[in-house]
Amino acid sequence: MLSPALFEAVFNSSPIGHYLLSPTPEATVLAVNDAFLKVSGRTREELVGISLFVAFPRNPDDPADTGETDLRRSLARVVATGQPDRLPAQRYPIPVVLPNGETGFEERFWSAVSTPIFGADGTIQCISHTTIDVTEQVRSQAAVRESEARYRALTNATADVVYRMSPDWSQLRQLDGRGLLKDTADASRYWLDDYVPAEDQASVHHAIVEAIRTKSTFELEHRVRRLDGSVGWTYSRAVPMLDARGEIEEWIGAASDITERKLAEEKLKESDRRKDEFLAMLAHELRNPLAPIGAGAALLQRARLDEGLVRKTSEIIGRQVGHMTALIDDLLDVSRVTRGQVELDEVALDMRAIVADAVEQVMPLVRTRHQQLDVEVPAQSMPVLGDAKRLVQVLANLLNNAAKYTQEGGRLRLDASVRGGNVVVDVVDNGIGMAPELVARAFDLFAQAERTSDRASGGLGLGLALVRSLVELHGGTVSCESAGPGLGSRFTVTLPLLAAGTGQAVLQSAAHETAHDASLSILVVDDNVDAAETLGLLLEATGHKVIIEHDPFGALERARIEAPQVCLLDIGLPGMDGYELARRLRAQPSTAHALLVAITGYGQDSDRRRAAEAGFDRHLVKPIDLDALQDALASRPT
Repeated sequence: MLSPALFEAVFNSSPIGHYLLSPTPEATVLAVNDAFLKVSGRTREELVGISLFVAFPRNPDDPADTGETDLRRSLARVVATGQPDRLPAQRYPIPVVLPNGETGFEERFWSAVSTPIFGADGTIQCISHTTIDVTEQVRSQAAVRESEARYRALTNATADVVYRMSPDWSQLRQLDGRGLLKDTADASRYWLDDYVPAEDQASVHHAIVEAIRTKSTFELEHRVRRLDGSVGWTYSRAVPMLDARGEIEEWIGAASDITERKLAEEKLKESDRRKDEFLAMLAHELRNPLAPIGAGAALLQRARLDEGLVRKTSEIIGRQVGHMTALIDDLLDVSRVTRGQVELDEVALDMRAIVADAVEQVMPLVRTRHQQLDVEVPAQSMPVLGDAKRLVQVLANLLNNAAKYTQEGGRLRLDASVRGGNVVVDVVDNGIGMAPELVARAFDLFAQAERTSDRASGGLGLGLALVRSLVELHGGTVSCESAGPGLGSRFTVTLPLLAAGTGQAVLQSAAHETAHDASLSILVVDDNVDAAETLGLLLEATGHKVIIEHDPFGALERARIEAPQVCLLDIGLPGMDGYELARRLRAQPSTAHALLVAITGYGQDSDRRRAAEAGFDRHLVKPIDLDALQDALASRPT
């Protein structure tokens, strides 16, 4: 049996805080060892003989302090059951003297075990209360919980999906809790099968194997199958977490949704591809008419050509120049419309007259291809508010498209009617039709069906884009449909019906008569010798007197002497541009009232405004249309 001195020595030398309490509700401290005195900062005189609850009172300012209540209940259970009772970490405020001399409390945490000590008669003599200061452990656990909470908040706030992966990437577990991924615990099924489309699995698997082999960061852009079944694009990046031996414990990764960016990149690539195709088509379309023009020019240089051959050659050249002019006009029109630089000359129109003019324009092509065009229009007027020239252009483009993409001998149909509050025009053909993907982008710039040898002049893929823009400028819509390749197409234009009483439908014919047959004195100024000579020959052939100059300074002197009635001026002249030449001609008495016509390759609205500011009366774009030139000459005051 231990002597009291030996017991006291063992009791005090224990590294664990320990004291003996009376088995009474007051829990009087009967003895306390050195380890507890050191931790608590108390002396034996301050504790022995005093109730534990008096020595360590509850903090009255802290409603959450339940340490005293929990300890009382634990000690009561020991007395009642005669069994030890364990308390988890409890919060015990320790009174301390603050720097200002007042008493405060320091928050400390202890875990404790209370064990009954029985006497010879079997009654509880005292309670052995063993305590371990776990303050740092509790604080560390709280710091970990706070860190985890911040991490959860961060992963939930980010747009990325954050995940953990087993060292061999066989098991996946998401960390953000948003349901964007599902955990995989079945080692027999590789998660790659669920999330990555089959066609991308090989590249993803290769990148994973390489990252595991080199213990390096995994980075890859690949397609991913979402939980809702849709397929998108993701940028995945995972970092290996290594243990003390340098082995991979797990991977921490994040996946960003880059679907929108990839779609934009694909759209840009598609746009570049179509642009390249367009440039190739443009070169082809411009070379096509140049061949017969060149051949015709060489033919005309031969001696002793009969009148019939000359006329036929001239007609060929004229048609090809017209084709090139139409291509350039389409380009300029699309540019002006897409930049919002087209102003409509809107008047009240009868859509029946628009249909008639458009049909008249397309009939030569229809006859050439031995096709049948059926036109159905109602007997009553179909009034719309619009620009006659532009609306004729819309229907002519649709009819030309239908003729070009319908086989020889095919059938075309144009139906116009009033439906509800709209005028609806359908252009239908039984031609090559369209695949669904082409229908979806039919009105995009440069969109065009596959070209075949019998449609070598298929255009640049600008016509339908221009149609849509012009129709929308009129407040209407245009759509297309096709049952598929070889099954024909239908294009539908819908325009708002003009309300009754808002105007009388009037349509002036695009055709015009030139009733000004008098011979004129005309000065032609162009540094391009061939262009000037050709224009001069054309004017002389129609009965006019022509003066040709290639130098602007020489032209000024010639004009001063001969006082021409009309001056046709190129803009891009050497030494002095056509704008300055026009201003100087206006300043000379001999040409102050002459008709000044700009002959130029620049046809933008800004070029027309600049020409008007310089004193030009008219602005014509090369190549010159004979009807437009005659119209300009006819406008000269007599």
